[in-house]
Amino acid sequence: MKTTISLKPADVKKDWVLIDAEGLVLGRLAAIVATRLRGKHKPQFTPHVDCGDNIVIVNADKVKLTGKKAEKTMFYYHTGYAGGIKGSSLKDRLASAHPQRVLEKAVERMITRGPLQRQQMKNLYVYAGAEHPHSAQQPKPLDVGALNAKNRRV
Repeated sequence: MKTTISLKPADVKKDWVLIDAEGLVLGRLAAIVATRLRGKHKPQFTPHVDCGDNIVIVNADKVKLTGKKAEKTMFYYHTGYAGGIKGSSLKDRLASAHPQRVLEKAVERMITRGPLQRQQMKNLYVYAGAEHPHSAQQPKPLDVGALNAKNRRV
């Protein structure tokens, strides 16, 4: 008889991964990061356990968008007051004071929602510039652009 191995939280081994987002396509990068955050790239993947890696992303402000998505994609929110609907384009959000939130939101929306998602999102560290405070963890660089030619835009 073959049995399915189910990981326990104490048996999980988390790696640290560093990704440089400069010139990468937003949606493709978010899909790869979401897969690694969940741990689906590991053979011992268990759906109800946080078995993904810790991911550090730098240069999030230099991520690229294909087509006319920068101008056409709008994000709306409501202030709570009458007639208080507001919106901003993806281009405006990338040019704002917190461009890393665009990438964080894209990854967050690709992970199954619930308590496990909130736990997995704590393992994602996104920085707008090239500097990050996680050098002590010695993250291994992952070249997402080399995985597929469509991942990179010049």
